[in-house]
Formats: sequence, structure tokens, C-alpha cells
Amino acid sequence: MTAGELDPQLLASMDLFQGLPADALATIAAHARLRHLDQGVRIFSQGDKSVRAHAVVEGGVRIDQSGSDGAQVVLRFIGPGELFGTLPLFVDGHYPADAVTLTQTLEASWSEDELLALIHRYPQIGINVIRIIGKRLQEVQNRVRELATQRAERRVAHAVLRLARQAGLSTLDGTAIEFPLRRKDVADISGTTLHTASRILTGWEKAGILITRNRRLTVCEPAELRRIAEESPD
Repeated sequence: MTAGELDPQLLASMDLFQGLPADALATIAAHARLRHLDQGVRIFSQGDKSVRAHAVVEGGVRIDQSGSDGAQVVLRFIGPGELFGTLPLFVDGHYPADAVTLTQTLEASWSEDELLALIHRYPQIGINVIRIIGKRLQEVQNRVRELATQRAERRVAHAVLRLARQAGLSTLDGTAIEFPLRRKDVADISGTTLHTASRILTGWEKAGILITRNRRLTVCEPAELRRIAEESPD
């Protein structure tokens, strides 16, 4: 596949375009801007105003947000088939965070005018946008509840399981999370310190629950990880 050419069938598996007929997918693909990006490329920066709707076709993207003191925290990871950077189109027109590629990534995007025109032409896209935003809101609510009620080990277990569901690839060793993860990333998305996240992950590696190779996590014992995540409240 070359830059500028997007196979319409790749869109069929994306949440944003589910339920659309083949002719609609072909039209949407024709309007997409397709880019092959190296690892570590910043797709957009927090506060940027030139907003587009983005989707990962292959690879992965990390969403970071900086506070007024300059401290940066990981908000979310975007895997293949997932939408990102769309909310500003419907609110203030500014990206609320940075988006950086985790590995070599194939990214598709549409301008605000293109997306709105597509929604008017294919109302199913608008329904899908609402479902995606609702799913993300539910995820945020779950994370807030976990922070308020669960100890660190349970929160880390939930975070790793979410990543495995989101971007897991079946291997001989177990479910491998497709994109590289720093231990700080795991700490950020589970709301704990780097020291605590490292201690927990190291313990799980010694117990054979997961393995780490080249900053990629593989869940070897998902049932045990689910048991930890669902333990009775302390």
C-alpha cells in the first residue's frame, strides 16, 4: 500500500464506519489522507487548532496530556481500528493532548468539513461517533471508580487487561500487546507511581503471569490476572 491509497475494506473493521455498505466505505477511503509515520512522530500537539479526525490503520499511538507545571501523563493508547483526536471537532476546536506514534504507524485522517459532510451523507457515522464517545466516557468512569476504591495491584491488573483486549495478539506465549509500553505508561494509566507499577509487574513476571520482551508485554495467565483484578475490595 502506498501513501494516499486506502483499501476500503480496512475501514470496515473500524468502529467509526461499522454498518456502512461497500460503496460508502469506498467514498470514505477516497476522502482519507493516509500517512506512513515512523516511531516517535508527533501527530498533533496539545492546543493545536488545525483539528482533523484521525484513525490508526496499523501501529499504535499514545495520547499524553501536560499540566500547567509541565508534568506529562499518559491518558490513553490507540490501537488499530480506533479513532482519536475527534472530540475537538464538536467542542472548542483545540486538541486537548499530544498524540505520538508508538511504533511505525499507518494513520488515516479526515478534515472537519470532510467528516461533517460524510456524517450528513451517511448518518450511521454520526451514530457510531456517539457510541465511541459513550464507550470512552464509560472507560473514564471505570478508571475514576478504580482510583477511588481499589488498591494499586488491582488497578494495574485492570489496565493491562484493557490493553490486552484493545491491542492483543494471540501468540504461543499468550496475548501480546502489540505496541511497546514503558513502565511509566502502565503507572500513568493505572494511577500509581512508577516504583509501584514496576514492583507489581516484576512480581507478576516472576510468577509467570506475564513476560516482557523489548518493552512489549505478553499476558501468559489471563485468568490469574482477572482474579487479581476482581478480588474483593480491601
